[in-house]
Amino acid sequence: MTRAEGGEGTPRRIGLVEDHESVAIGLAAMLAPQPDLNLVLTAGTVPELLAAAETESPLDLVVLDLRLADGSAPEDNVRALRDRGVEVLVFTGADNAFLVRSAARAGVLGVVRKSEDVPTVVAAVRRAASGEQVVTTDWAAAIDGDPQLPDVGLSPRQEEVLMLYASGEKASRVARLTGLSEQTVNDYLGRIRQKYADAGRPAPTKTDLYKRAVEDGWLPVPERNSRS
Repeated sequence: MTRAEGGEGTPRRIGLVEDHESVAIGLAAMLAPQPDLNLVLTAGTVPELLAAAETESPLDLVVLDLRLADGSAPEDNVRALRDRGVEVLVFTGADNAFLVRSAARAGVLGVVRKSEDVPTVVAAVRRAASGEQVVTTDWAAAIDGDPQLPDVGLSPRQEEVLMLYASGEKASRVARLTGLSEQTVNDYLGRIRQKYADAGRPAPTKTDLYKRAVEDGWLPVPERNSRS
């Protein structure tokens, strides 16, 4: 049995990056009864947490909200923490495949929703604090795309072209950004459209390609007025 499973030893040291006070209070209350988990630092941004951590013993885990008031990118936040040797667990209320995919690319251990019950959240923090992956449906769906949507099997290069073109760039601009010829970009777009059509998800127009890219988590869901 590891320390994180309730054995003897020093409690795991947990940091939290969360700019909603009520959420921070709630997570603290969840972890307080757990002798093996110690929430030692809370901050509203990753730089604030890292600055405070300079004078503390090393953290075993940082629980990170995806969407923060400082407008920081999840991928950048995860990389900043992991560059300091700290593993990351995403704790979010937002159903945004793009943000989760972005964080996953940077190497988070998993994703847990704020709406989960207390035992689920505590178990996720415990596993992540011991360095284990926390595999949930939300995380898998964000990485692999909506499981209800047929996978079109795009290559990495096709994904790159799709993201640039569907986000509004012209084919000539995509060519410059990728180092491809414009004809090659148009060939890629034709193959991408064919793959979506073969999967029963036709995308004959640029708007359709944008919708497919959002569905598959390659582009962010259009902003709404709510935050995670």
